Amino acid sequence: MSLGKAERRPRGELARVLVVDDEADIRELLDLTVARMGLSADCAATVAQARQLLEQHRYQLCLTDMRLPDGEGLEIVRLIGERYGETPVAVITAFGSAQNAVAALKAGAFDYLAKPVALDQLRSLIKSALSLPTRSGSSEAGQPSGAAAQLIGESMAIAQVRQMIEKLARSQAPLYVSGESGTGKELAARLIHDHSARRTAPFVPVNCGAIPENLMESEFFGYRKGAFTGADSDRAGFFQAATGGTLFLDEVADLPLLMQVKLLRAIQEKKVRKVGSTVEEAVDVRIISATHRMLKDCVDAGSFRQDLYYRLNVIELRMPPLRERQEDVEPLVAALLVRICGAQPPRVEAAAMRALKAYSFPGNVRELENVLERATALCSNDTVLIDDLQLAPVMAVSDSVGRDGETLDDYINRVEKQAIVEALTKTDFNRTAAARLLGVTFRSLRYRIERLGIEE
Repeated sequence: MSLGKAERRPRGELARVLVVDDEADIRELLDLTVARMGLSADCAATVAQARQLLEQHRYQLCLTDMRLPDGEGLEIVRLIGERYGETPVAVITAFGSAQNAVAALKAGAFDYLAKPVALDQLRSLIKSALSLPTRSGSSEAGQPSGAAAQLIGESMAIAQVRQMIEKLARSQAPLYVSGESGTGKELAARLIHDHSARRTAPFVPVNCGAIPENLMESEFFGYRKGAFTGADSDRAGFFQAATGGTLFLDEVADLPLLMQVKLLRAIQEKKVRKVGSTVEEAVDVRIISATHRMLKDCVDAGSFRQDLYYRLNVIELRMPPLRERQEDVEPLVAALLVRICGAQPPRVEAAAMRALKAYSFPGNVRELENVLERATALCSNDTVLIDDLQLAPVMAVSDSVGRDGETLDDYINRVEKQAIVEALTKTDFNRTAAARLLGVTFRSLRYRIERLGIEE
């Protein structure tokens, strides 16, 4: 195989793959694998050759080594991102070089492979890259283009989220979704999955805080028959259930440290070992994680591993709280009322709508839905009045924020604490009832009580 000139086959309508590696045997391996999949490959040994080929042809995928004689694979990743945005690029890293893999993903790489290259993982990566929808929208006829159909609102904050979702759907990088309870973190994760190359495979959501610690390993990785008392047959875990798709780890900060170590290895090696098994098996999943807590604070407190944090938080998507996009309240109200009441929802009087727009919604969209469900049950004459909303006046944003030098965070913490104390007082400090009254989960309320230092 010549290094000076890229090798070509008759292509016709075959999809093209650009292979960039300075090792002839690696190029040959990748070239043969691509050919056996019915594709066409151009091969380059240097960054300069890759640049020339990119100028001459349009590629459906680029596979590049990280270290090249005249530069770094990251140069190719950035070049393709800037000039050839429709072409996904995957990097090939040295075994155990997690730092290089993370750097490539942050630079915009679609995915990565570790040397020695496993052919099953290579074929899976190629299939995923070739099935990516175009940036103009979904590749399936009749499907809505982009995430606009499910993320309601026209505020700048939600528009930025939609743009990020469209971009992140074209990557395989681990993703961390941050935001308060009720902001739609799982919805965002589902939208990313639904618009990605993995959309035909399972989306598996897991609440990490709801699994008993002694069952975590078997739930995540599965177990073999006889591994422990009651293991009557082989069973797949969450990783196996999400094969080819997306594993959504909600409340990932609740994972115990021992499980964090095992999760880190599974992400780095793309392999898991069932409980009771002596061999590891390859898994092909994309990890999206989320928590309402500040994960960096958990790292600083020593309750969350820093190395796992950096592997999960390759790219962060922040879901804005409802108080930062109050112009979206009215369209959200209209959509939620249709969901609650059907095609003929009640009318919301002007004063009630003004009150909703002025409310800070500590429980965000989930709380708004809760408020509307209550209001539609209480209203009469098909009109929601301000009294039907039963909003706490202390939560109004119209109160003087920043008074006496108070920051926005201080103000939000103060009114949130006041609302929680009032709810606890009304329910005789029954936390379950108080959470229901506030429209948040029990776990969320418990976290807020601890964070704000509220004592009974």
